[in-house]
Amino acid sequence: MSVRRRQHVSASTYVDGNTVRKVQRTVEIRPERDEREEYRHKHAVRRNQEKALYMNGPYVLALTIAALITLVLCMNYLHKQASITTRINHIEDLELKLENLKSENDALQTRIDTYVDLDHVYKVATEELGMVYANKDQILLYDKTESEYVRQYEDIPKH
Repeated sequence: MSVRRRQHVSASTYVDGNTVRKVQRTVEIRPERDEREEYRHKHAVRRNQEKALYMNGPYVLALTIAALITLVLCMNYLHKQASITTRINHIEDLELKLENLKSENDALQTRIDTYVDLDHVYKVATEELGMVYANKDQILLYDKTESEYVRQYEDIPKH
């Protein structure tokens, strides 16, 4: 360990002679710390190192319990994280299946709609079943202001 030294200028001294007085400065070099301070510092460091190395039974037990609790919490966190990831993947799979089923359903509905021939339905209804379109005088329109929907067995207002 190197000892840093600093310069210290002491009080000025005068030299008498037959000429003008000159100021003479003396430079004194002192160590930054005395030997006693350095000894105290080394001793304190050594004591702190000994305290750090000394572990008694209750301290080790408390440290072990804290480490085990931390380990259990970490394992629980990882388990929950894996469970959440699995559920998210399962939800994505179900959403994909739902989209496929919807597209299949739409395709089937389109096939059904195009399969029904409305001209054939009209021909069977009019020729075989004897159905006819209603005349204009057979259609009655009325306004219902009480509510926005019609009840099936409600009385129809008279004109």
